[in-house]
Amino acid sequence: MKKTLFGLLGAVVLAACGTGCITTVDGHKSAGVPFRKDKIVSRYQIPVEQVFVAAKEVLAGEKGGLGVLESENRVNNSLVAKVNTRKVYIRVTEVEPNISEIVVQVRTDAGWSDVDWAAEIDKQIALRLRL
Repeated sequence: MKKTLFGLLGAVVLAACGTGCITTVDGHKSAGVPFRKDKIVSRYQIPVEQVFVAAKEVLAGEKGGLGVLESENRVNNSLVAKVNTRKVYIRVTEVEPNISEIVVQVRTDAGWSDVDWAAEIDKQIALRLRL
């Protein structure tokens, strides 16, 4: 009886330690598995507005966007979209005049990171910018 109780208690503790909250690039909190790489960061010598428009077109453009745009925040230049059952968070910031930094973060419905999709979306944005 004690082994079963301790086994169940151990499973609950492991489940609680394996999950938690993560901070998304748009500044919100979300349930997910922390301590895993989930962001791709790139810098371009292009103004913020052009990078933001390219990211928006890649996520939900009329000419073959990858997914559905859920929210757009013009104050902090962030986007949230759903692509292949994954949640995509993008934020574009100005590092210096005419130098933009874009952070692409992708999470599954279960909260796991998906760096491969983040890299693919980042590459699609770069291609849209024609670098």
